[in-house]
Amino acid sequence: MNNPTDLNRYRRSLLAKQRELLAANGGRLVLGPAGGLVGADIMDQALAESEATIDAHLSQARSHLRQAIEWALLRLKKGNYGFCAACGNPISRARLRALPWTYFCRDCMEQEDAQF
Repeated sequence: MNNPTDLNRYRRSLLAKQRELLAANGGRLVLGPAGGLVGADIMDQALAESEATIDAHLSQARSHLRQAIEWALLRLKKGNYGFCAACGNPISRARLRALPWTYFCRDCMEQEDAQF
């Protein structure tokens, strides 16, 4: 399905994204809810709580992406990278270039999205 040049390109892309995620998270302090803000008015507390919620969602999204990257690197190692986890068909090169961590072909992903 994919030639060694493509596989190396995907591996480099995955590793670069993995490094980017690790660097983005390095040294960041994730704040909890703002209930403990002493002397803060209600608007400051609401803003701080909203920011904490957004940070939590972003952290969860980064965690899912890190996991998907790890799985993609494992599939590269095992030799089954580039094949849909649902139907087993090859994933298009265009999709792999855009989302090298994907494990579904476009059709299966659309079916997955339609269920929600």
